[in-house]
Amino acid sequence: MIRPMAKSKPTPSVLETVEPLGKRVLIRKDEDKKVTKVGIHLPDKIEIPTLTGRIVAISAQVDHDADYPIEQYDKVLFNPKRGIPVDFEGDNRLFVVPVEDVVAVFRKE
Repeated sequence: MIRPMAKSKPTPSVLETVEPLGKRVLIRKDEDKKVTKVGIHLPDKIEIPTLTGRIVAISAQVDHDADYPIEQYDKVLFNPKRGIPVDFEGDNRLFVVPVEDVVAVFRKE
């Protein structure tokens, strides 16, 4: 006997998040610059790569480690070589980065 398949109920839309694991942070890289410091506009194919961004999320391991005084939304300087790009909702500026590659935090006093 063949039974008809039950119709699945539509699931309510769930907000998806990205949470880094281990000693990693999630960084939204700043936009690459298209204008030099002296005001020269660069062609579309040439950009000055940025190494700065904002902390979007911090893993629980880093959050509880006093050696890493960073918080969500801090502006940071980071080395992107070991960063893993995250394709999340069409945003190609998110990177999961080992916390050791965060080399500086910008602070206002």
